[in-house]
Amino acid sequence: MKGLERQQLARMVASQLPRESFVNLGIGAPTHVADYMDPESGVILHSENGILNVGPAPALGEANFDLINAGKSPVTLARGGSFFDSSMSFAMMRGGHIDVAVLGAFEVSQNGDLANWNTGRDEGEPPGVGGAMDLAVGAKQIWVMMEHVTREGAPRIVAECTLPLTAKRVVSRVFTSLAIVEVMPDGLVVSAMLRGARLEDVQARTGAPLRLAPHMRTIEPDGKVAE
Repeated sequence: MKGLERQQLARMVASQLPRESFVNLGIGAPTHVADYMDPESGVILHSENGILNVGPAPALGEANFDLINAGKSPVTLARGGSFFDSSMSFAMMRGGHIDVAVLGAFEVSQNGDLANWNTGRDEGEPPGVGGAMDLAVGAKQIWVMMEHVTREGAPRIVAECTLPLTAKRVVSRVFTSLAIVEVMPDGLVVSAMLRGARLEDVQARTGAPLRLAPHMRTIEPDGKVAE
């Protein structure tokens, strides 16, 4: 089954963010969420390296490489945006001022444990701790955005994480290339699925039990979510 590509996944996440919220976008795939934000949503995007009100990626040929996000990718600044040092940025993250942090992950457990800083393999580079641990314990909600399975086809949503943990029991919602999965006290609940997918299709690619929400939504191939 062909799932959403990264850009469509970013559009889906952007459409679900609470209006007028402060949102941190993690390094990697989550940074693409900025490209699909509705300017009327009132959402203010935060970047760990010291930017508030991050805008979409610059047009081709218009990048200013002095204006980058935490992943060193060029960004733009939305109207009213501001800059500050890392101490202020981390004070926002640790002080409970971020409503939602959208992070990538290698694994998420059925209890909401998050593993996103170490693959467990020696790939010649040091593990990327970054600010994920600060966000995991400081943001009001942790949303994960990731492929449903690895390149080898192994589940990323698992009963228990096998990789080093970033934080325990912090993830509340997982957006994947196939579904939106809510992490509830009594297990994982699928609240939306890609058009054409069935629960058994998603379950076969998941390492923990799933059940359907009473009100199911449909994810269109372009990433839009239909009620």
